[in-house]
Amino acid sequence: MFILECSNITKNYGACKALDSVNLQLEKGKIVGLLGPNGSGKTTLLKLANGLLSPTSGSISIAGGSPGVHSKKIVAYLPERTYLNEWMKVKDIVAFFADFYANFSREKAIDMLQALGLPQNAKLSSLSKGNKEKVQLILVMAREAELYLLDEPIGGVDPAARDYIINTIIRNYSASATILLSTHLIQDVERIFDSVVFLNKGKIALQGPVDDIREEKGCSIDELFREVFKC
Repeated sequence: MFILECSNITKNYGACKALDSVNLQLEKGKIVGLLGPNGSGKTTLLKLANGLLSPTSGSISIAGGSPGVHSKKIVAYLPERTYLNEWMKVKDIVAFFADFYANFSREKAIDMLQALGLPQNAKLSSLSKGNKEKVQLILVMAREAELYLLDEPIGGVDPAARDYIINTIIRNYSASATILLSTHLIQDVERIFDSVVFLNKGKIALQGPVDDIREEKGCSIDELFREVFKC
């Protein structure tokens, strides 16, 4: 059974087709890069998988069931924008997540906060944009989830912290879990990908194991992306 399966998924926003007949199957225990230019449908796909949107047509399943109450227990979602309450202190947000999610590890969260030098007594509103994003990522990775949906997890983070955050992602998920990670900073993270999915104008332009694609194309994933999308 696949942890995530999309069958002919189409999502329309009025006359705009964000996703167009997307078929995708993700195995357990893989880190998958979701790549594509702005407007290619990456965020829409992640929201569909998290149950925040419903497809216009087609079907999507998480561990064999439709996105819903059961999938919320096994899916950890990191949106592109911060959604946490600005007036709350970091330690209170950690306590809230510990109460809300049975699979949340307060110990893991505190360890990661300390490693990144993030003040637990500070209000979220007092933190920089990059530090807010670090807090949000820590909250996601402190869960023992089966599927992690990460939308630009290092997009607003300074280069010095990227390696630590990438290593944090690797260290804090189970080998049987799956990560679907959307990013534009491919050069920084392609070393952790088992496979990639290229989206373009709502369609899958290319997908497959990273090693096979590198061998076939004779270049890195970052170089291929720049060539395909002329970055």
